[in-house]
Amino acid sequence: MISSQVLQNAIDELRAITRIDLCIMDLEGRLVVTTFADNDIAGDTVQLFADSAADSQVIQGYHFFKIFDERTVEYVLIAKGSSEDAYMIGKVAVCEIQNLIVAYKERFDKNNFIQNLLLDNLLLVDIYNRAKKLHIETEARRVVFMVETKYEKDNNALETVKSLFASKPKDYITAVDEKSIILVKELKPEDTYEDIDEIAKMLRDMLNAEAMSSVRIAYGTIVDEIKLVSKSYKEAKMALDVGKIFYVEKNIIAYNTLGIGRLIYQLPIPLCQMFMKEVFGEKMPDSFDDETLMTINKFFENNLNVSETSRQLFVHRNTLVYRLEKLQKSTGLDIRVFDDALTFKIALMVVNYMKYMEIQDF
Repeated sequence: MISSQVLQNAIDELRAITRIDLCIMDLEGRLVVTTFADNDIAGDTVQLFADSAADSQVIQGYHFFKIFDERTVEYVLIAKGSSEDAYMIGKVAVCEIQNLIVAYKERFDKNNFIQNLLLDNLLLVDIYNRAKKLHIETEARRVVFMVETKYEKDNNALETVKSLFASKPKDYITAVDEKSIILVKELKPEDTYEDIDEIAKMLRDMLNAEAMSSVRIAYGTIVDEIKLVSKSYKEAKMALDVGKIFYVEKNIIAYNTLGIGRLIYQLPIPLCQMFMKEVFGEKMPDSFDDETLMTINKFFENNLNVSETSRQLFVHRNTLVYRLEKLQKSTGLDIRVFDDALTFKIALMVVNYMKYMEIQDF
């Protein structure tokens, strides 16, 4: 329901323009908001008016009005003064507040609909029926962004995201857990994944600057129908998880760039353990010393180029060759050979995945 602060702002603005004092009371005669302190209106009087058949009435020099939510009386508005101006301003205030109630209900309903849509909590027929009722286009190009904040319930980050897209009513901002903000973004027909990446970078930069919040952003693939929005959401969620395991250095991760990491993420742990045992026996890659691991990673970064790797490591070429041969003796894999290098690279990724899943189990 509409907040007291919003109601207070509405009647304060009307009071500033018209100089007519207003107050709003609930159906039991309790004060909700007011612009005047000397309120001597009895709660019983408000209750009697709320139960009556009249929509407006003058009682003890005050103009009483009913504020409806659809056909149900929600509040009683009271305009102070017996003049025609007080009556007219009271009617205007009722109209404005009823429009606010409708707008807030629609916003709440849309948020609720988007949340259930993302989580696959709706039947297909309900998706299209509710979308039509809420005036949400069913056929539009959309993509889902997931913004993970460092702290739970980061209101500054949420408000920053809302401010960036407040002028775009076809974009929807919501949350499905404590640390993530979801943006369902409608795209133009000509928008590409490069454009989406630019949006992600803009989001990251604004959140880092305005909200002082360190964030990771992931996004799914483009979908053309509203029923597929949950697919893009699941992809963004997977991209965020896969990024934490295999692409720690990145703070923007796209689902369509996950590569082999996406495949490994979907493997059952027993299968991973079997693979590791077949390749390495009892000596797992994570048991290597830091120097060996740094050498391996740098060698992969330089596309198996011995000369460039030795230059970047500031070691003699023969020293690097010695390290690689030593690794070959201990593992049976010569990472100077493409097939062995591929096996070793996958093995390192599998180890990271197994470590991550082990932490999650705790």
